Amino acid sequence: MFAARQFINHGHIKVNGKRVNISSYKVKVGDVIEVKEASKQLALVLEANQLAERDVPDFLEVDHAKQTAKVARVPNLSEVPFPVQMEPHLIIEFYSR
Repeated sequence: MFAARQFINHGHIKVNGKRVNISSYKVKVGDVIEVKEASKQLALVLEANQLAERDVPDFLEVDHAKQTAKVARVPNLSEVPFPVQMEPHLIIEFYSR
């Protein structure tokens, strides 16, 4: 997770053809996420492409050859891999005050 954030912050990712360097950028259904052309030859990217194990979530459609992913649908809260369990009802309760 931390390496991915740094990879984005360094400008190696494009969303719908535009460079994105904000790791909290909100993607929408249908957005195409890709590795920037100049970054496809980085050792980190080449090594990751050769890994047999890839956990690709169901809400992404990935083309490994082109190094692109398309957002197919909005993920459910249970599908988002966060280290802590989020409790949305507590957030709603806090902001409703």
